[in-house]
Amino acid sequence: MKPLNSNTATKIVRPERIIQFGEGNFLRAFVDWIVSNMNEKTDFNSSVVVVQPIEKGMIDVLNQQDCLYHVNLQGLENGHAVNSFRMIDVISRALNPYRDFKAFLSLAEQPEMRFVISNTTEAGIAFDSSCMLDDKPASSYPGKLTQLLYHRYKFFGGDMSKGLIIFPCELIFLNGHKLKETIYQYIELWNLGDDFKEWFEKACGVYATLVDRIVPGFPGKEIDSIKKELGYDDNMVVRGETFHLWVIEAPQSVAKEFPADKAGLNVLFVPSEKPYHERKVTLLNGPHTVLSPVAFLSGIDIVREACRHEIVGKYVRMVMFDELMETLNLPREELKQFADNVLERFNNPFVDHQVTSIMLNSFPKYATRDLPGLKTFLERKGKLPKGLVLGLAAIIVYYRGGKRFDGVDIVPDDSPAIMQRLTDLWKKGSIPQLVEGVLGDTSIWNEDLNEIPGLAQCLEYYIESIMSRGMMTTVRELVEGC
Repeated sequence: MKPLNSNTATKIVRPERIIQFGEGNFLRAFVDWIVSNMNEKTDFNSSVVVVQPIEKGMIDVLNQQDCLYHVNLQGLENGHAVNSFRMIDVISRALNPYRDFKAFLSLAEQPEMRFVISNTTEAGIAFDSSCMLDDKPASSYPGKLTQLLYHRYKFFGGDMSKGLIIFPCELIFLNGHKLKETIYQYIELWNLGDDFKEWFEKACGVYATLVDRIVPGFPGKEIDSIKKELGYDDNMVVRGETFHLWVIEAPQSVAKEFPADKAGLNVLFVPSEKPYHERKVTLLNGPHTVLSPVAFLSGIDIVREACRHEIVGKYVRMVMFDELMETLNLPREELKQFADNVLERFNNPFVDHQVTSIMLNSFPKYATRDLPGLKTFLERKGKLPKGLVLGLAAIIVYYRGGKRFDGVDIVPDDSPAIMQRLTDLWKKGSIPQLVEGVLGDTSIWNEDLNEIPGLAQCLEYYIESIMSRGMMTTVRELVEGC
């Protein structure tokens, strides 16, 4: 078996035009995979310099392989199973600014640099007032980025053509807006001046993005057989699903510079990412949140098996297509295509996604993912979406704990306050009191849901049905209209 490096595999030298903060699994399986496709199918012709955003990371292993590695994509495409490998050669080098701050700052001096892309976790875009301009480097990611931008501004004498296009990929809504606000805080804290602030505002662009690809990461259990199949000793293999989506809130002028659409990639440049954020939360996360307790209490442990089940599968489709889809404002065909893609992802034959892994913090998840749809559906249709109500009933029953009908332990997991609240409410022994207490808990919902017409009565009915007749019978009655 050959080692994987530039001596044993082809690595094309391309201009360094992208600075990437982060060397983790997601960016390598998503952004760098996208850049690889763009290089192959368009004239983008760019390489990536990876910057390790924290002091400890994986760039040493990456550099040992001359930044070469394989992406293994698995999933369903148009109903057919896909299990593919692609060697990624777009990373020219990886550096640690904590070890070589000078090399980090020198990136700002390269005239061809044009893009900055990051994924520093949800906590990465944060203001730390202890960061100083002369830190080597600043501890926070926005602090490092401000250092880099200020150095570029000074090095090129405020040349307006040397601005950078910045795409944060952190999983927070309006990440670009948050990052821009944080950079402004550092400009003020460090007294960098109005001229630099104007250069940043006019020459640079910080754009909100939404990213979507499930990336399980390093396939440790199968790595020996994968290495044998590849013929390379690749210790940076990263596994992801076949589906990908990158929504970028930026004008078409930016799209022309980053021609992902010409490579046939699912990268959208749009005026606002908000409807796409709502679409993902509503049609992917929303069904996940309610199918999990319904499936588990029906004796089904894997998401794929729930979607394929004769009864529970109908429930999943009912919630997605007949209820949640009706609450969104994008074109119907576009929503249907996205929902079909979600079902293919749920049906991924390569991933045994345990429904219990989705059940963590179910009440806060329902509040953000399903409750808005429930209220919008009621407003638009004049009736409650019974599938979503049943999902909430299933969560409440799941949080009772104990054992499932087949003896499997039910182990709910949420904040101590919510866990204690549900324990106390179940001890009352009265389902109406239980429902009134859950719906009236403003610490969960930030409002009293008892005021939603008919919700308490519908919820009581489903909880009583689950407890007396079982989940499967209750679901069957709903989807078959018995």
